[in-house]
Amino acid sequence: MKDLRIELNREAGISLVEQIVGAIGRSIGEGHLYAGARLPSWRDLSVQLGVARGTVRAAYERLIDEQLIVSRGAAGTFVAQPLPALRPTNASSLRSPLPDFYQHPFSNAPMVFQAGIPAQDVFPYKVWSRIAAGAARQAAMAPVSYPDPRGEPSLRTEIAAYLSVARGIICAPEQIVITSGYSGGLGLILHALGLRGQTAWMEEPGYPMTRTALSMAGIESIPVSVDARGLDVEEGIRRAPNAALAVVTAGQQAPLGVTLSLSRRLRLLEWADKNGSWIIEDDYLSELQLAGRAAPALASQDRSGRVIHIGTFSKTINPGLRLGFVVAPASLANRVADTAAALAPAASIASQWALAEFMRKGHYLRHLRRMKRTYSARLAALQRALRAPATTEAMAGLALLVHLPQGTDDVAISQQALTFGLAPLPLSVWYADAAQARSGLLLGVTNVPDEGIEDCCRRLVQLTEALI
Repeated sequence: MKDLRIELNREAGISLVEQIVGAIGRSIGEGHLYAGARLPSWRDLSVQLGVARGTVRAAYERLIDEQLIVSRGAAGTFVAQPLPALRPTNASSLRSPLPDFYQHPFSNAPMVFQAGIPAQDVFPYKVWSRIAAGAARQAAMAPVSYPDPRGEPSLRTEIAAYLSVARGIICAPEQIVITSGYSGGLGLILHALGLRGQTAWMEEPGYPMTRTALSMAGIESIPVSVDARGLDVEEGIRRAPNAALAVVTAGQQAPLGVTLSLSRRLRLLEWADKNGSWIIEDDYLSELQLAGRAAPALASQDRSGRVIHIGTFSKTINPGLRLGFVVAPASLANRVADTAAALAPAASIASQWALAEFMRKGHYLRHLRRMKRTYSARLAALQRALRAPATTEAMAGLALLVHLPQGTDDVAISQQALTFGLAPLPLSVWYADAAQARSGLLLGVTNVPDEGIEDCCRRLVQLTEALI
C-alpha cells in the first residue's frame, strides 16, 4: 500500500475520521489506488496511524457508504470495482457553505466558547431517548400516506399551548407551520411574501444569516441602528419609510442582548399597520432569559396581524433536530401553508411526535428551568475567569460579549483560536457597514468547562493581546 499516504493533523479543526476518508478518497480519485486494490485492515491501519481502531472503522464505513470501497468479510477490504462516478476534477474549488460565518467544522462536538449550541451535559438524554424510541416505533407502524405539510397536529397543538403561556401569543394550531429550524422558517416566509425588489429593515448589528437570506430573496437590506432600547424605529422610518418588511429580535437582540422597549414596540407596530408592512420576529431564544422573566413576544402585542413569529428548538434542545416553527397571522396562514405544501413540507414525523410528547409531559419546561440555572452559573464562572467585567456584557442567556479596541481584527483572533479548540465568534461580521463595525468577541457560555476555564480564557487573552 505504498500509494496510500495519510497524514493526520490533530490541530486542523477537522475530525480524524474526515481526514482519513478524505485521504483515501483522494488516492482513489487520483488513481493511486486502483479498482480492486486491497486496503489494510482497520486494525492494522489504526496501528500505523496511531489512532483508535474505532476511528479507522468509522472512516471505512463512511467510504463503504460512498461506494468507494467494499468489505468482503474475512477476505479483506478492497477498492470498489467498478468505481462509482468520481468527483469532477475541479472538486478542490468546492467548500463548506458560508465559510465566513461557519468557521468551525460541521457535526463536530461543540468547542469551548462556541455560540448558539445548547449545553451537551444538561439535556435529559435518557428521557428523550425513551420517548424518541417510542415515536420511531409509532412512525414505523403509521399508515403509508402523505402527512400534513404544516407538521403533525399534536406538535402544533403543544406549541400553541406553550406560546400562550410562555410568550403570550394566542394562536390556533392551524396558524403554525413546522419548519427545519429558523433558516427553514425564514426561507418559507420570504418565499410566501414574495418581496423581491423591495426593501427590509435589518438590525445593525444583526444576524448575518438573515441578511444573506434577504439578499438571496432579492430584498435590499436597510441597516437600522440598535441602541440600549433596541431597534431605532424612527431611524428606520427616516431611512426607508416604505420598507415592505422589518426583521427584529425584539425579546433579546442578537448579538447585543438588549430588549426592544415598549414605546418602540408600539411605534414599530403602528408603522407596520399604517404602511401595510410585515414584521418578522426572530424569537431565537424564546423564554431562555437568565435575569427575570422574559419579555413578551412582539407578536403578543400585535393587534393588526402584521407580525410573523419564527421560533426554533435549536437553542433549547438540539440544532441537529432541525425543528422550528412559524406562527403566521390569520390573514397570511393559508398562503404560508400552501407554500409549505408546495416547497417545504415538514419532515421527520418521528422527531415531531417525540417533541410533542416531550412537551406534553412537561419535560421541556423542566429542561428550560435547568438550563437557566446551569447557564447562570457558567456565565458567572466565565466572568470571574476573564477578570475584566468593565469590558464585557452579558447577552441574554447564551453568550458573553467582550468588547475589543476599535480596529482590532476580531476575525483573525477567532480563526487562530480554532487551532486551540476555542470558537469565539467575531462581532464585526454582524455589521452590514464595515466602516461602522465594532470589534469584539462573542463567547458562548453554554459549553464552558467546569474545569480548565481559566486556561481557556488565558489562551484567548494571549491571542487577543498579540493582535491588538
